[in-house]
Amino acid sequence: MIQNLQDTVTLNNGVKIPGMGLGVFQIPDADTAAIVEAGIKAGYRLIDTAAVYGNEAGTGEGIRRGLAATGLKREDLFVTTKVWNDGLNGEQTKAAFEESLTKLGLDYLDLYLIHWPSKDANFKDVWLAMEDLYKAGKIRALGVSNFEPHHLAALLSYATVKPVINQVETHPRNSQTAVREFNAAHDILTQAWSPLAQGTLFDNPTLQQIAAAHHKSVAQVIFRWDLQHDILLLTKSAKASRLVDNAAIFDFTLSDDEMAQIDALNQDHRVGPHPDEYNFEL
Repeated sequence: MIQNLQDTVTLNNGVKIPGMGLGVFQIPDADTAAIVEAGIKAGYRLIDTAAVYGNEAGTGEGIRRGLAATGLKREDLFVTTKVWNDGLNGEQTKAAFEESLTKLGLDYLDLYLIHWPSKDANFKDVWLAMEDLYKAGKIRALGVSNFEPHHLAALLSYATVKPVINQVETHPRNSQTAVREFNAAHDILTQAWSPLAQGTLFDNPTLQQIAAAHHKSVAQVIFRWDLQHDILLLTKSAKASRLVDNAAIFDFTLSDDEMAQIDALNQDHRVGPHPDEYNFEL
């Protein structure tokens, strides 16, 4: 379990990734640079975006500004983006990667993910193209997002490069136990998106009681729950001040009983779509 905001864990290919990072989902491109810059200044070293977010250019600008403001080097950051899989072939995947890299203004990516599986599990060409980019040294690690165990099983049947991460909607009402167990069995780390269930957990009495006992916010308690389950964590805020609050989770520990109480909140309830039911038309 990580001990601070810069602490890392080791992926199955030996690359190290910060255990907690800043995501920019639903942040307008015009606002993203300021948030990313503020995040880097606040100590975040993992920045997560995606082609479909429409803010890769702003993310790249924020990275440049953040590096200039802090004196850090590119290699001090870990940058993730994602390819939108909608029946792409190999060449289209490589073109999408180059477009993302250009928008970000980077020479390489630390992590590249398939954003969603398709209903017919038609992502083989996408993955094999990503493997080519990885073997060419343009990407340091490959992963997936929103993959159920059957999607991962299909991918693992032909992959020559194992995914390092499966990024899935994970929060106390959707604890993803089956997915996390499958990931762990195959040395794939779980990374949480929407850990606060889009704010729908803030009025939960159990979480409020635990938060009060530790003089923390409900959000901080949830983030701590993730870390104590060894779930990699992506947080998001459009307010720079809240970025600091989100990271104030390393000075307390949830007891075994408190962890069990939070675990018991699971209802397999999603705030986003189920991967087997998602419509990929934009």
